[in-house]
Amino acid sequence: AVVSTQSTGSDLLECTRFSDTELQEWYKGFLKDCPDGNLTVDQFKVIYSSFFPDGDAALFSEHVFRTFDSDRNGSIDFKEFIVGLSVTSRGTLEQKLRWAFCMYDLDGNGFISRDEMLEIIRAIFRMVGSVVEMSEDENTPEKKADKIYSQMDRNNDSRVSLAEFIEGAKRDPKMMRLLLGAASDQDQT
Repeated sequence: AVVSTQSTGSDLLECTRFSDTELQEWYKGFLKDCPDGNLTVDQFKVIYSSFFPDGDAALFSEHVFRTFDSDRNGSIDFKEFIVGLSVTSRGTLEQKLRWAFCMYDLDGNGFISRDEMLEIIRAIFRMVGSVVEMSEDENTPEKKADKIYSQMDRNNDSRVSLAEFIEGAKRDPKMMRLLLGAASDQDQT
């Protein structure tokens, strides 16, 4: 099978940072795992959780899944998968931060509320909390969310805009690592 059965190869070459050969390999693997061409949330949770054997990644993986599922149809096709993977693994810092913002913005209104921040931070704690040392002022999801939120909500309007999110993350490398998770391992500008 050729990638162009889902989308034209040139389309994927333009909207990802993968070579044609890499796209073909990813497509073969995707079809092997998802013969019908769609990845369900349950399949995604199993795959994603295997990367975090010491924690519970189920909730966080649902948020990642939602962010990958750009057409909101409840499954991820190959194009959604490879575009999301490209951003999180090879995107610029700005692209990764925009992607992370979309994940935190649970209701899609263009802002992150404190409750939305707390929801994602709770999911991160469940996933990695037992293996990460944290200082006293950020050793619970609530404390961590409050600390991040107070640093980001610069105009004190009780919501974080995309610009505030990006600016706040760039100001604090430790916060950026938490906000981006594994996507921050290859920071590029």
